[in-house]
Amino acid sequence: MQEVLPEGGVIRKLWIGETEKYRDHVLRLDPESRRNRFAGGVSDEFVRNYVDLTSGLDAVVHGFFIGHVMRGAAEVRPLGSEFPREAEAAISVEKAWQSHGVGSALLRRTLLAARNRGFRLLHMACLADNRRMQQLARKFDAELTFDFESVVGEVESSRPTPLSLMRELMSDSHSFATAMLDLQTRILRT
Repeated sequence: MQEVLPEGGVIRKLWIGETEKYRDHVLRLDPESRRNRFAGGVSDEFVRNYVDLTSGLDAVVHGFFIGHVMRGAAEVRPLGSEFPREAEAAISVEKAWQSHGVGSALLRRTLLAARNRGFRLLHMACLADNRRMQQLARKFDAELTFDFESVVGEVESSRPTPLSLMRELMSDSHSFATAMLDLQTRILRT
């Protein structure tokens, strides 16, 4: 499925060595977007530690890029050994790129990655006043459970198929090529 993104926008998987792109993106989030992403106010130090931890937890991170700058991210990570077929997803998009289809495209890519890793249930938690995330979860048929201050959306996933695996492989191939071109461009500029 072709994603409709702002002109020049690309969604691709982050590769080893690109942790700083994710960290810089999260640090650029405005206070409301950061609060929505982490379900509360967090410091820059928390963000740095969180991103460093993410790179070692079997998380899959996709980024939305304009040029060489990451402006949005979606992360899927297993919920641990107690729930081997369940994962958690989180999405963040910088303010200027919200309401442009970026969150939908990131979640679509995240659902594909979760499906192909055998996760049958994907959890998305957000604050009760984060209507944007709730709307996005509903768009993908998530079942929402409301609590006093939070909402949890759950999306059931299908089993991986040769076609879903091929879709991710093709996306990853494109992602890798794009990342290598980005790296080459940065090297040539210095």
